[in-house]
Amino acid sequence: MSKDKTTRDLTQGSITKHLISFSIPVLLGLLFQQFYNIVDTAIVGRILGVDALAAVGATGSVMFLILGFCNGLCAGVGIPISNRFGAKDERGVRKCVVNSYYLGAAVAVIMTISTMLLCRSILTWMNTPANITEMSYDYLFIIFCGIPVTILYNLLSSIIRALGDSRTPLYFLVFSSLLNIALDYICIVYIHMGTGGAAFATVASQLAAALLCAVYMKGKYKILKTVREERRPDTEEMRRLFGAGAPMGLQYSITAIGSLILQTAVNGLGSEYVAAMTSGGKISMFLACPSDALGTFLATFTGQNMGAGKIKRIDEGLKKSLMFGAVYMLIVAVLIEFFGDKLALIFVDKEESAIIANVHLFLRRNTEFYLFLLGVNTFRFVIQGMGFSNLAMLSGLMEMIARGIIGFILVPRYGFTLAVLASPMAWVMACMFLIPAYLYLKGRVSRRMGTQS
Repeated sequence: MSKDKTTRDLTQGSITKHLISFSIPVLLGLLFQQFYNIVDTAIVGRILGVDALAAVGATGSVMFLILGFCNGLCAGVGIPISNRFGAKDERGVRKCVVNSYYLGAAVAVIMTISTMLLCRSILTWMNTPANITEMSYDYLFIIFCGIPVTILYNLLSSIIRALGDSRTPLYFLVFSSLLNIALDYICIVYIHMGTGGAAFATVASQLAAALLCAVYMKGKYKILKTVREERRPDTEEMRRLFGAGAPMGLQYSITAIGSLILQTAVNGLGSEYVAAMTSGGKISMFLACPSDALGTFLATFTGQNMGAGKIKRIDEGLKKSLMFGAVYMLIVAVLIEFFGDKLALIFVDKEESAIIANVHLFLRRNTEFYLFLLGVNTFRFVIQGMGFSNLAMLSGLMEMIARGIIGFILVPRYGFTLAVLASPMAWVMACMFLIPAYLYLKGRVSRRMGTQS
């Protein structure tokens, strides 16, 4: 394979060095992404009020259902690319990339049209409180209109990371995050677009990041420069890419079905509880970013080392990731126990004592189980990187069952106190499947390929 300084070979060298140098840019990108999500929500809550905050929060689970599939599909498509890159197959890399564009375009058209048509019906099915329905619709409809932008950005970022470059997507995401914050303020404060303004700011800033990725890739990646014959659509290749990406997308969507059930149950408790769940969820996602970054590293690391046939190296990478992650998760759990209530003040005034107490309860219960979340993100992404996306998808089914039971049965009876345990129980159930699955697959792959250092 021709040498290209914009790519990184993760099949050689120090695993710890690769873990740190790859994961830190991904982590910073995730933190910026969650930062602008928090600022987005804080601007809505502080300027438009608690009802508007609840309106945006009420759309969270259905957005996760739809956008999660799109994002998971794009991330999954990156795995065959990293496999071929690890195997030094340049032509195979280009073939994967070109056909991923065709696949992404087809999915974008289908998803955008269907969600736009069903948007209002979805909010009705979710038992969205009447006082926030219109604000929820304004936000959700614009987000759905931006699905092609979401797919474009996530697909290009996934391709760049599959080639071992985790820094470039960070730079573009930082720019996008800052742009999002500025547009939030302009659209809500000056143009008075309400919750729809927050959605417009998100889509516009993501489009800017996608265009920057496209320009960068065109100018920097010699390995991706194609000839006319390589640009032809290949239905068989698209089928393989969809086979790799769809299980990962469905994993997110299946998980989101449980979140959707849970959100519907919380919606029935009233807008104040929706606001508390929204605020706690935003903070929790921010705190979980290191775990997500380790998972992103392991997906690319495993994909490249599978292509190179280095099974022992994959296991070593997993162990080091678990060690780094566990230290962080324990520190966060202690800090939230003592200072978690202060974080709620980002979204609401100190007079909202009931909401603040519920946000603190949410954060305490979530961080107490963060070690299980670490297990989900690490073992799941290793299994996907090994090429067993269908098995990883089953862990999403376990999460859906846990959230579904709590949403259907326990929240209506015991209220918000049980709602905060939904995600922790989902992580526990997923780990009960993922850890034995990985141990089985490691032995199976080692026997098939022969263990290599």
